[in-house]
Amino acid sequence: MNHWIELAQASLGAARDYADTVRENVAQKVAPGGVADAALIEQAQHQVHGFAWIAATVAALEATLDWAVRAETAGTFGEAEALTLRIGFGEYLAQIAAGLPMSASEIVRPSAFGTIAAAQAFAAHPATARLLAEGNTPETRAALAALLAEGVRPDEALGDETLDLVRQQFRTFTAEKITPFAHQWHLDDALIPDGVIAEMAALGVFGVCIPEEHGGLGLGKLAMALVSEELSRGWICAGSLGTRSEIAGELITHNGTPEQKARFLPRIADGSCLPTAVFTEPDTGSDLAAVRTRGERQADGSWRVTGAKTWITHAARADLMTMLVRTDPAQPGYAGLSMLLAEKTRGTDSAPFPDAGLEGSEIAVLGYRGMKEYALGLDGFAVAAEGLLGGAEGQGFKQLMRTFEGARIQTAARAIGVAWNAFDLALDYAQGRKQFGQPLTRFPRVADKLALMAVEIVIARELTYYAARAKDRGARCDIEAGMAKLLAARVAWSAADNAVQIHGGNGYALEYPISRVLCDARILNIFEGAAEIQAQVIGRGLLGSQRA
Repeated sequence: MNHWIELAQASLGAARDYADTVRENVAQKVAPGGVADAALIEQAQHQVHGFAWIAATVAALEATLDWAVRAETAGTFGEAEALTLRIGFGEYLAQIAAGLPMSASEIVRPSAFGTIAAAQAFAAHPATARLLAEGNTPETRAALAALLAEGVRPDEALGDETLDLVRQQFRTFTAEKITPFAHQWHLDDALIPDGVIAEMAALGVFGVCIPEEHGGLGLGKLAMALVSEELSRGWICAGSLGTRSEIAGELITHNGTPEQKARFLPRIADGSCLPTAVFTEPDTGSDLAAVRTRGERQADGSWRVTGAKTWITHAARADLMTMLVRTDPAQPGYAGLSMLLAEKTRGTDSAPFPDAGLEGSEIAVLGYRGMKEYALGLDGFAVAAEGLLGGAEGQGFKQLMRTFEGARIQTAARAIGVAWNAFDLALDYAQGRKQFGQPLTRFPRVADKLALMAVEIVIARELTYYAARAKDRGARCDIEAGMAKLLAARVAWSAADNAVQIHGGNGYALEYPISRVLCDARILNIFEGAAEIQAQVIGRGLLGSQRA
């Protein structure tokens, strides 16, 4: 076995031990008796969220080591892979031992957990010490940057011919149909053209995870992640277009009646029915238990919906709204919530919301523009009697929670695509731009940025794939999906920010695509559960169980 892989294995064991020590110390404060206390967790958010970040970083290193072992087994573990492993472990082990960024200004350090001595012992572990000294160094970063400039990329083969073909197919499609046009669409604040949507539908984008018996491809979450990643490498909006179909498809596949499955799934899969997710309300944000939009059953069994929803993506052009509403106001919190499958008329430029009882106003946004965001007002909007998902009231929150695993995995995959887009633009610019008589890639600070971009993208990618594989096995993976989304969003923002820096003043100019990528990357840390929410879910889950 490769020497660096052996060192990574040994250091990973020490990292797990240190993470267990952190967990024990935090649990003593917030989970007396082994049960996490919500009030105590809120008081100790810095420590709880810091532990979540440490756990996610250790999980990312585990996934990266698995990638390295698979590459070595396949005979594809070469210099680029060894450098990626060394730099990645060297950097992330250092963050765990000394200070891990939860945001640009929030660094969680061992002192926060009372684990200074344990952190020092972890850093002194022979394998860890070696990687800290020889992993992420000026020499290794320069060597990897040189390979990247020559067109070498760390191994991305999945060991599955079908999945590798899926990646190549969508990479080609994106290069031809998305990348050349994305920036102008963004500048024009235009919807993704209907013709592009039709081509995506023909490729199966909207039915990747829908079972074959209902017209989908039935390929699973790893394939979905690949599709989202490659499309987002051209434009996040292309990668995101399938998210609403993924959410609706999973909701209906796992919870729908036979009639609902037969009515909606084939149409979602072939793209003739474009869904949108209608969950968030103006004053609730991530607190779905506080949803107030009211669904009232009528004498004929149909529903009338009244209330306000916001940040609804692609609402005007959608044909179906998966809508979380309160059908039993006597039941507080989650118990009174139900999910409605609310059909609507697809809007046009002149009449974006033609149905009675439904109005919408566009929310102007920095990026993520290809589908448009809306605030919706519902005033007696009609939903058919058979629109109650699964035919059961009071199950809406439970039904929705099961879809969040897949949605967060897909969001992590979109973040990977955005990060690669930033890297591609940065490398291209750095190779073509000269300062003081030499390409920007010759300057160590620029080369460092490019090398670390690539390394972090690989690490976040492998954590995302790990979560997708767990989902495909049928395992519960809410924590793993949250970890993937948490890390990938940070990596995407860091890559975009550094890519703008490499562009210098031109990165701030609207004419350069990197300005769009920066705006697009920023949303990833907010939607599908903000970073703070992800850390809360991860920390609470691990502190209240033995999963750490």
